[in-house]
Amino acid sequence: MDRSRREIIGGLGMGLVVARSMAAQQPQAAQTPAAIPLRQGKITRLFKTPEGFPNALAASPQGWWVGEQKTDHACLLDWNGKLLKTVRTEAKNTSGIAWGDGALWMCANAAPNGIYRTDLDSNTVSHQQIPLGGGGCHGAGYADGKLWIAALRLRGILRVDAKTWEPEFLIPYSVPRAHGLALENGFAWLVTGREDGKAGLNKYESSTGRLVESVRFDELYPDPHGLAFHEGSLYTCDAGIHPGWPESVSPTTGYICRIEIS
Repeated sequence: MDRSRREIIGGLGMGLVVARSMAAQQPQAAQTPAAIPLRQGKITRLFKTPEGFPNALAASPQGWWVGEQKTDHACLLDWNGKLLKTVRTEAKNTSGIAWGDGALWMCANAAPNGIYRTDLDSNTVSHQQIPLGGGGCHGAGYADGKLWIAALRLRGILRVDAKTWEPEFLIPYSVPRAHGLALENGFAWLVTGREDGKAGLNKYESSTGRLVESVRFDELYPDPHGLAFHEGSLYTCDAGIHPGWPESVSPTTGYICRIEIS
C-alpha cells in the first residue's frame, strides 16, 4: 500500500473514532462550566520510591507498580513502599504504566515512543505505537481487556482493545497539560494542568466521555504525575520533573502520595 493511501485510510479511521466519541458525548454539549462540580484536592506524602523519580503509578494485587522516569524501570513496591521487584524495560522517558493480563504496559514518552508490553522477566512481549497517530503518552490504565491511553498527539483518552490493538473510543480533553490516568468503576480520572501552572483532576464517564467532576489543587506544588485508584482512594506520584521548572523543586519529588478530595 502506498503512502498516500495509508494516510487516507488513517485519516478515515481517525475521523470515525472521533465522530463516534463526539456522538456519544452529545449530552455534554448542554453542560456549562458552572454545571460541573468543582471540588478541592489535597495531596499527602506517604513514602519515597527507591529510585526517586516516579513518573507513573498503577495498583495491582501484588502492590504498587511504579514507572521510574530516569531508569525506565518498573518497580514493584508493597503497600508501605518496600521494594519487591525491579523489571527492566525498553520504554524511554516512561510516563505511563498499567498492569493487566499478567504483564506491564509501559508508555514511552520519548523516541521511538509507543507502548511496551513487558513480562516480569524483563522481556518485551510487544511494542506498538498508539493507534491513529503514534506519539507520546502521559498515562494508562487497564481493565477488562482494554487499555486506556492518555494520548498526547490525539489530545484525548483513547480506549484500545489490548489483543487486536484496534482503537474503539476517544474522550477528548482540552486542558493545557494532561498527565496520569486512573480507572474507577466506570469512570476515568485524568491529572490536569492549568494555565496558572497548578494541577487538578478531571473525572470522565467512561461510557460517554462526559466530564462529571473536576478537582483543583490550590498550591503550585506538589506536582502530581502518575495516578492510580486503590481501595476507594486516588494516589499519585511525583517525578520532580516539570517543563520550565527547576528539577526536584516540588516538595513531593520522589514520593507516592494519597489524594484527599473534599
